Amino acid sequence: MGQTITEKIFSEHVGKKVYAGEIIRSHIDMVIGNDITTPISIYAFEESGATALANPDGFSIVLDHFIPAKDIASANQARISRDFAKKHSLKNFFDEKDMGIEHALLPEKGLVVPGDVIIGADSHTCTHGALGAFSTGMGSTDLAFAMVTGGNWFKVPESIKVNLSGKPGKYTTGKDIILEIIRMIGVDGALYKTLEFTGSTIEYLTMDDRFSMCNMAIEAGAKSGIVAYDETTKEFLSDKNLAREPKIHYSDADAKYDTVLEIDVAKLDPVIAYPFLPSNGHSVVQAQIDHIKIDQAFIGSCTNGRLSDLKVAAEILKGKRVHQDVRLIVTPGTQMILREANKLGYIDIIVDAGGVVSNPTCGACLGGYMGILGDNEVAVSTTNRNFVGRMGSRSSKVYLANSAVAAISAITGYITDPR
Repeated sequence: MGQTITEKIFSEHVGKKVYAGEIIRSHIDMVIGNDITTPISIYAFEESGATALANPDGFSIVLDHFIPAKDIASANQARISRDFAKKHSLKNFFDEKDMGIEHALLPEKGLVVPGDVIIGADSHTCTHGALGAFSTGMGSTDLAFAMVTGGNWFKVPESIKVNLSGKPGKYTTGKDIILEIIRMIGVDGALYKTLEFTGSTIEYLTMDDRFSMCNMAIEAGAKSGIVAYDETTKEFLSDKNLAREPKIHYSDADAKYDTVLEIDVAKLDPVIAYPFLPSNGHSVVQAQIDHIKIDQAFIGSCTNGRLSDLKVAAEILKGKRVHQDVRLIVTPGTQMILREANKLGYIDIIVDAGGVVSNPTCGACLGGYMGILGDNEVAVSTTNRNFVGRMGSRSSKVYLANSAVAAISAITGYITDPR
C-alpha cells in the first residue's frame, strides 16, 4: 500500500514501514524550546536525574517571546535558559546576540532540514513542515523526555490532501490560502491530522508563503502541515550550512488520505479572519464594505515577519503616511531579515511613513509587549490567532490578514483591499 510523505518520514526514522494510526517511538532530529516553555522542560529534565542531553546538537533554545526582557519576571525566566545553555555548552542557543523568532530563525540557520522529525514546545512548530519535514508542537514535559532520551512517542497522523490549483492573484498569498482552508473546515477540521499541501499552485508559492501555510495548520487543529521538497525548497537551502543531510520523500500516487480538499486559488481574494476565530473568514471585499475602522496595524510574527512581508509593506507605504489615528508596528522575524530590509531601504520607507520597527519578538502576537491593544481597540494583524484577548484587552478585536492588507489599511485607517 502506498504511503504519504508523513508516513515515509516516520518509516525512515523507525526503520520499517508505518502507516497512519500506528503508535511509534521515533528519534527526533531537532527539539526546540523558547524562553516561555523551556524552563519547565529544564526543571523536568533535572528532576529526572539526567546529567547530559541525549542529542545536544539536536536541541535549540531560542529566547524570542520577551527578549529583551520586558520586566523582572521575564528577565528571571530567561536566565533559567541561559544558565542551562552555559552549563551544557549548548551550541544552538540564541538570545539578543543573534536573535529571532524561533520559527523564522531555525530555517534561516539551516538547523531544520527536509525529512526531519522536529518537535517544539510551541504550537506553531508546524511551520517547519514547509521544508518537507514532520514538525509539530508538544508540551514542555514532552520536550524534557526528548532531551533525556533523544526521541518520543507519536501516533502517525492521517493526512488531508489539500489540492491547490491556479495561479494566485496579486496580493493573494499563502496566508490567504490557509485562512481559506480554516474557513472551510473549521478550527478542529483537521484534528490530529497532517495538512499536506499539493497541486499546481505550489510552484507559484515562495518559501515564505509555504511557511505561513504550515505555520497556521495548527489553527485548523492539525498535528502538522507539510509541503514536499521541490526546486523552491532547494534554492532556499542552497546558501545554508545544513545541520544534516536532507532526506527527500514524496507521497505515493496510491497513498491513502482521510479527505481531499480542492481549492481554485486563482479565484481566491485576500481573506480576512474576523474576531474571534481564525475560521471566521471573509473576503477583503466584504471587509472593505463593512468599513472596519482600526487603531493598530501589525506586520510581523512567525507567520508573516519575513523579508517578503516587509517588502510588500514598503512598496505600499512608499511616499504615503500612516493614518493619524493608526499605529503601525512592524516586527522583522530575525536580525538577518531586519538587516537585509534595512539594506534594501524597506526600513527607511516604513519609518518615513510613520511606522515603528521593533526588535524580532513574539511579544505583540500573544499580547505580551511591543504592541498590546487597549480596551475596545481594533487591530488588523498578520499574526495567527485572534481569540478574545489574544493581543491585549479582552474587549479588543483582532482581524487577521496578509501584510499587503495590513499596510494599506494603516494608510486608510480601515481594513482595505490592496488591489
